[in-house]
Amino acid sequence: MVEFSDDRHLKELKPGPPIFVVSGGTGATGDLLARTVLAQFPDVNVEIHVETKVVSEDRVHEVVKMATGIPGAIILHTMVNRNFRRLLVTEAARAGIVTFDLAGPLEEHLSRELAMPPAQKPGLYHQMRRAYFDRVEAIEFTVAHDDGKRVEDLAKAEIVLLGVSRVGKTPLSMYLSILGWKTANVPFVPGVPPPAELDQVDPHKVVGLVIEPVQLMSHRRYRASRSGIREQGYVDRQTVIDEMRAANHYYYQRGYHVVDTTDKPIETSAEEIISLITRRKVTS
Repeated sequence: MVEFSDDRHLKELKPGPPIFVVSGGTGATGDLLARTVLAQFPDVNVEIHVETKVVSEDRVHEVVKMATGIPGAIILHTMVNRNFRRLLVTEAARAGIVTFDLAGPLEEHLSRELAMPPAQKPGLYHQMRRAYFDRVEAIEFTVAHDDGKRVEDLAKAEIVLLGVSRVGKTPLSMYLSILGWKTANVPFVPGVPPPAELDQVDPHKVVGLVIEPVQLMSHRRYRASRSGIREQGYVDRQTVIDEMRAANHYYYQRGYHVVDTTDKPIETSAEEIISLITRRKVTS
């Protein structure tokens, strides 16, 4: 039923013909268009019946049967499967029901212009929108869980990166989030126990990052020059070697995956991480 928030309830509304919105997917597109058009007739009361998942001959016959015999009934459809679309139009015509095709003409025109057949799979648009919002959610999660923040949510992460300072945790986390992975990263500091919440994370979702000491020293030296951090200790060769040795030992003890970021583009390291994580999903 179309509803409005104005004073229509004070008026005697004229009954209008029911509209059957028929879709192979959710019916959201047809429903929105029907309500948009009906908004131009504020003094009319029209029932809208949304019939979703019409992806079989039986469902097509069922919908036509529901509309048959109702005076003035209209079928508004967004069927992208040609066979079911043609069947719906044919059966509705036999029953004397008016149909409006919202997808067919444009789909067939584009098919001719592009010289390629359409996928004919219902719900693809909503799947793409869902993928977009999932990616946005992953980015927001990753930003909120950078550098050991909000460790109480570590178990919700799809990937947890662990590593010493300047090993590349943050840029890798952000790149993974753009690919749709909810990623948290936690600093590893020798002598300082990692957060207890890390023990609640499936170890196969944790990736320990390592890097050659010479390259790590270079990264730290650059950071020190830009931020004013004292190089003593932070950039010291033996300190760096000891940190990497402690990190490797910790990863080995916990059974974490290990990825070496030395001289690798961020894309390559990300691919390795995803491969390790997804391999576990497939085999588990």
